Amino acid sequence: MSADDTQGAARTVRAGRHTVRIHRQDKVLFPGGGGAKEYTKGDLVDYHRSVAPFMLPHLRGRPLMLERHPDGLDGPRFMQKNTPDSYPEWIHRVEVAKEGGTVCHTVCDDTATLVYLADQAALTLHRWLSRTGRIECPDRMVFDLDPSGDDFGAVREAARLLGELLDELKLPSALMTTGSRGLHVIVPVTGHHDFDEVRSFARDVADTLVAGHPDTLTTAARKKERGDRLYLDIQRNAYAQTAVAPFTVRAKPGAPVATPIDWSQLDDPDLDARRWTIADAVEQARTNPWAGVMAKGRALGPARRRLNPLMP
Repeated sequence: MSADDTQGAARTVRAGRHTVRIHRQDKVLFPGGGGAKEYTKGDLVDYHRSVAPFMLPHLRGRPLMLERHPDGLDGPRFMQKNTPDSYPEWIHRVEVAKEGGTVCHTVCDDTATLVYLADQAALTLHRWLSRTGRIECPDRMVFDLDPSGDDFGAVREAARLLGELLDELKLPSALMTTGSRGLHVIVPVTGHHDFDEVRSFARDVADTLVAGHPDTLTTAARKKERGDRLYLDIQRNAYAQTAVAPFTVRAKPGAPVATPIDWSQLDDPDLDARRWTIADAVEQARTNPWAGVMAKGRALGPARRRLNPLMP
């Protein structure tokens, strides 16, 4: 990348073969106050440029849903699925089926697109679990560990229990802070099972874990039925559903980042769901916490045979 051409409140950024103009780079997207640091659109652009080598492998070929905040956290939010005609031609798109029609999703395959989306105030990137080549078959399975309150201790314990069960099933898994309240446990799969198969398997894993720990864990989708128990959410494992992308920024004060971690970091007393922000997430990325894990996609047949005897 070449140096920026800074001109007052705007600048141009060279990223690969493309040049992106950043409008109103000094606009505050994340207001400060209450202990949170202020961040501008320019800060978000700089973060996207720095994190791109680590983030793009988790985005390439995947349809995106964009969470946009044109006026920052204090303004209105909207979720964008369809790619506007105003987007540059070089930004990749994919048209996928939905009930009654199609949706033309943005696909982020390069740094220039990451930078452009930051200019559009797309704070959080929500990705599909499948890729454009096999849109009906996910290559990721996600368990969202969602606590009833701010008890991160319950999240740690649920992650340990789930990790142990996945180990017993001989499935590789990886951890990620969500930048919100909980953790995601991500399992790479081969991409040869359709969404219904993957979601059914994830549901049976979750039900098996809940059966052994009914006082602390639940799969109840309705909040009023959960009580104080942690919710094991497997609903993202469905066609057209999304999960927050690794290294994406969350639309919350202080610009926390959904950050991959190593399983050993679960014991870090300073760990919580918002441990990293755009100020330091790249440092964590450089440690390569998921080294080799995502390349170990497994078929679910052998794991299913190990799971069945354990089910309630």
